[in-house]
Amino acid sequence: MSALAPDDAAVWSAAVAPSLALMEVMAEEAYARLPESFRALCGNLVIRVEDFPTDEVQEEMEAESAFDLLGLFQGIGLAQGYETVTGVLPNMIFLYRRPILDYWAEHEESLGDIVTHVLVHEIGHHFGLSDEDMEAIEAAADT
Repeated sequence: MSALAPDDAAVWSAAVAPSLALMEVMAEEAYARLPESFRALCGNLVIRVEDFPTDEVQEEMEAESAFDLLGLFQGIGLAQGYETVTGVLPNMIFLYRRPILDYWAEHEESLGDIVTHVLVHEIGHHFGLSDEDMEAIEAAADT
């Protein structure tokens, strides 16, 4: 016996994985819901969504496969003396669509929750925040 109602099956039979552009919109909306004090750490953050990390990133992060990394923070934050300087790239978060979708397929969390989690953790680990700090930030984004 199926746990899905007939209406659920109709919704899922027409569903497609979000495009790079749609996932970028999801990420920007998730970022906008984060507390201002947390976003202030990031300077002028740019969020990019790619299907997979580059070969260079995989090698640098010692990833065994292209599916090992869900996201990556690249840049300098306030904790490291961030200031706007000509010729310096902005802080960037890369979200990797295919690994995120793979993770989503294997877990019970919503895709939006996973995107928010990856954003918070990429920024938070870069700034040395504890897991408890990041959980509180995620909870604040849900309200």
